[in-house]
Amino acid sequence: MSHEKTQKEASLGSDRIGSLLFKLALPAILAQIINVLYNMVDRMYIGHIPDIGPNALTGVGVTMPVIMAISAFAALVSMGGAPRASIMMGKGKNEEAEKIMGNCTTMLAVLAILLTVIFLAFGKPILLMFGASGNTISYAWAYMQIYSVGTIFVQLSLGLNAFINAQGYAKTGMLTVAIGAVCNIILDPIFIFGLDMGVRGAALATIISQAVSSVWVVKFLTGSKSTLRIRLKNMRPKGEYIFPSLALGAAPFIMQFTESILSVCFNTSLLKYGGDIAVGAMTILTSVMQFSMLPLQGLTQGAQPIISFNYGAENIQRVKEAFHLLLKSSMIYSTLLWAISIFAPQVFIAIFTGNAELAAYTKWAIRIYMAVSLLFGIQIACQQTFIALGNFKTSVFLALLRKVILLIPLIFILPHLIPNQVLGVFLAEPIADFIAVSVTSILFYREYHKLG
Repeated sequence: MSHEKTQKEASLGSDRIGSLLFKLALPAILAQIINVLYNMVDRMYIGHIPDIGPNALTGVGVTMPVIMAISAFAALVSMGGAPRASIMMGKGKNEEAEKIMGNCTTMLAVLAILLTVIFLAFGKPILLMFGASGNTISYAWAYMQIYSVGTIFVQLSLGLNAFINAQGYAKTGMLTVAIGAVCNIILDPIFIFGLDMGVRGAALATIISQAVSSVWVVKFLTGSKSTLRIRLKNMRPKGEYIFPSLALGAAPFIMQFTESILSVCFNTSLLKYGGDIAVGAMTILTSVMQFSMLPLQGLTQGAQPIISFNYGAENIQRVKEAFHLLLKSSMIYSTLLWAISIFAPQVFIAIFTGNAELAAYTKWAIRIYMAVSLLFGIQIACQQTFIALGNFKTSVFLALLRKVILLIPLIFILPHLIPNQVLGVFLAEPIADFIAVSVTSILFYREYHKLG
């Protein structure tokens, strides 16, 4: 093992927790922000295509739930496999960690093939089910056909990048995302306008960019700079490596996969009780929520290898120290987010609309929707730590609890219990959040004291 590898492992096990978390979390946060911008670039260019821009933009927007589903399957494999690999590294079992990564690589490839076949065969009916109309289906399908062919690149770049971050190479993980984003920004105008390919050009630019990212990831994980390496001998599927990884990855998979279902539930209820302006407000609230959660997601990504590695090394004091710092940082951020949402919501709203009526409506809605967002720090720190510790049963339950067990039913039940039906729909979020945080805190308190 090279000196660089030894130093990397030693840093996870011995460097000061504060500087280590900052070193790993900052690139992860930047990668999250770059990834959002990455997804926005296509829509920015497509919206400016002469004559067909609005319909093309709507059509590509309809593909987002499908793209989110593809990303969710990458998380199913990687977000379970990567923490398990970190735990094995902490135990000094690098060969076991490599076997986990090798099996996950095979699973990512298998899932990519299955998803490609499914979306090419049934993509059009799926897009119509998600809201494509006669005016937009041609654009949605044109984009999805090409994007589906590049599913293998999406799975490998997203899925394997988690194993780079799990080893503590956060800057390299950030570069994976940045390289793809830069390629996409350069290629989009060339294919969309220069070669007059329109929506197809945007999809082609995206999959080429993802291909470049996946080559970067594979090259790093098969090279000498990586502590863990992908080796052909470890890629033969074995249940003892695959099933525990899928079980642990079920929680992040559920959290990502249910986002599209949740969006449909909110929009249908709000359209029924509040009309287009309520749906417009919800679009802004969702955008605010997704973008504002990026730093929290980056923090947990930075903390995961520290917690997992030291848990595997049975260094419980460092596990607790890392969790305490993660919890404190997350709480400070979520409290700041809550304060802005309640006392200065126009800071967020002005980014998305200049329409006075929509802005006024959203100002009222955001104060309800984000009423208990100061507790997000507790929820995400505890829930992600369960995953980092390899506790798949509790993490899956918590993922199901907030969205599937609480939020979705409340969206449809509360409007029948409250005279102001739109208020009932928006109240579903803070009520579900409060119950979910309470349950998560109780379960984590019990788990925390078992650590010793």
